[in-house]
Amino acid sequence: MHRAVVEGVGHYLPKRVVENSEFENTLETNDAWIRSRTGIERRHFADEHETTAFMGIEAAQAALDYAECTIDKVDAILVATSTADLTFPSVATMIQNGLGMRHGFAFDVQAVCAGFVYALTVANSMIASGQNSRILVIGSETFSKLMDWTDRSTCVLFGDGAGAMLVAAQSNDKSNRGILATTLHSDGQYKDLLYVDGGVSLQTTGYLRMQGKEIFRHAVEKLSEATFESLEKAGLTTQDVDWIVPHQANKRILEGMSKRLNIPTERVVMTVNNHGNTSAASIPLAMSVAVNDNRIKHGDLVVIGAIGGGLAWGTAVIRW
Repeated sequence: MHRAVVEGVGHYLPKRVVENSEFENTLETNDAWIRSRTGIERRHFADEHETTAFMGIEAAQAALDYAECTIDKVDAILVATSTADLTFPSVATMIQNGLGMRHGFAFDVQAVCAGFVYALTVANSMIASGQNSRILVIGSETFSKLMDWTDRSTCVLFGDGAGAMLVAAQSNDKSNRGILATTLHSDGQYKDLLYVDGGVSLQTTGYLRMQGKEIFRHAVEKLSEATFESLEKAGLTTQDVDWIVPHQANKRILEGMSKRLNIPTERVVMTVNNHGNTSAASIPLAMSVAVNDNRIKHGDLVVIGAIGGGLAWGTAVIRW
């Protein structure tokens, strides 16, 4: 029996940093208002050349470098994104080409902010089944392209970026490393809580629309329940958890989840203050930051979780 073990992580952030104060020139808002309600202080916005594919390539190469691995040893690439460069082909195949990969396969996964958890679950299943031995799982987003810049309730929340994780097959051993359990859920009746009012069949790009208060309630409740579900599958409890790495949507959501799980906020990785909400990129981005600053260490038990439009949500338990 094989298990998907994390070999490397990496991330990329656009060069342009946007402080809260920039919004004061165009919106009825200010730095103090944004910080108090979201915990966000700044975010990164991509320029014309920093496309979703470009950022994914950079993050993927960083993960490969971390693992001291070359692309010829990778079987597949899975990309979680809701902001593909083109209607088709997939971002994943663009990243595959950009990395010089001429074998294997690549495809996109679309579950909005929960996309990375979905993609990682698929990769884990492919490795556990013996189909593949090493997979790059990437989250890359340019959500700044979907903003209504007159809507202060949404446009201050989001940023751009990419994160990547390299997972590989390893025989079940005494170290008990790897992805121990995953949980996925969705419920389409909540579509109107978070969506983009455009698409190919409507022949418009559209803007992101969100009912913030309702999303907050569902996020805390559903992510907490899914965390308990994944831990139970793994035969563990919240007392075993070293770190929670949740989707970086809003500091209040992270604090609410921490309280509901009875896990101290000191054990919750928070990068939302510097990155804003980067949708499917937020978990691998935060994970990469926390690994590189030595918070997450070998042997730590890490829980990741995200909820996004759909609604779609999921969690995973990983022994680092």
